Amino acid sequence: MKKSSEKLTDINQIGEFGLIDLITNDFDIVNDSTELSIGDDAAILNYKNQKTIVSTDMLVEGVHFDLSYFPLKHLGYKAVVSSISDICSMYGTTKQITVSIAISNRFKLESIKELYSGINHACKRYNVDLIGGDTTSSLKGLVISVTAIGCTTKSGYVTRSGSKPNDLIVVTGSLGGAYLGLQVLEREKQVFLVNPNNKPDLSKYKYVVERQLKPEAKSDIIEFFLENKIKPTSMIDISDGLSSEIIHLSKNSGNGCIIYEEKLPISQETVDTCKEFKLEASTIALSGGEDYELLFTIDSKDLKKIEQHKEFSVIGYVTKESNTNLITRDGKTTPINSMGWKSF
Repeated sequence: MKKSSEKLTDINQIGEFGLIDLITNDFDIVNDSTELSIGDDAAILNYKNQKTIVSTDMLVEGVHFDLSYFPLKHLGYKAVVSSISDICSMYGTTKQITVSIAISNRFKLESIKELYSGINHACKRYNVDLIGGDTTSSLKGLVISVTAIGCTTKSGYVTRSGSKPNDLIVVTGSLGGAYLGLQVLEREKQVFLVNPNNKPDLSKYKYVVERQLKPEAKSDIIEFFLENKIKPTSMIDISDGLSSEIIHLSKNSGNGCIIYEEKLPISQETVDTCKEFKLEASTIALSGGEDYELLFTIDSKDLKKIEQHKEFSVIGYVTKESNTNLITRDGKTTPINSMGWKSF
């Protein structure tokens, strides 16, 4: 990225088509299903006998991200990851993406190149082709819309509605870190506004800050499922918070659940940061969003298959009743309410 003392380039110097050529020049095509990519009025995809999965996510400056502490490269990466995560939650594999952006006149060419370098990094990391999108102007701020296109596995796809009573409820990775990372960044922003000469030391918060700025989609978990012939009965990714996602699974299946507080996977780094902010770690694990872990249910006969994977935590089970309840550490039963992200 150019130093602030160097003159930056107005986008109108190269125009929309020059911008498209510039930002897509370094993207490679890696999937056979991409028959025709960028350069025509539309892309052509050939999946032959496989079903197609499509998901779209939109990120709006001031609502979903704050560029005062969110590097553009990380933002581009995260925008792609959030859409890939949706395809993973359907038991699918992402093959292509389209990216559309709306930019205000405060953004220079170098900034857009930085954004797309993050998008490119995500494409290479997940073997995904960028096949199109749109660029337009915005009266205020930056808007990014990513559409992910993928295909089902040979075993089909998984929805939110397939769980059965006595299925086990499982979550990958750890929870709450991304929310704590956001709290750290917001605090440091306020410190900076008071004292612009202050240089924040984020070294002790590396884990939680990375969970916020550079999350990863769980495509490796789908590969593990396929290799071990595991097909979840229902699945969703944790973008809005565990409590919200559990309620989605229960509502769609018509069943309820029991979740055990002591089983919630929370990293030590998250626990330590919670103590610093005087927050309850279990509450953050339930309500914090943007972890992009997978929440899924499986038949109990598959328990031995998942026990060999260190990323899986069995946190409860599906019940016949429609109630969603948490069993606290002291043995009390309390209803689970949606405490996660709300768009409106």
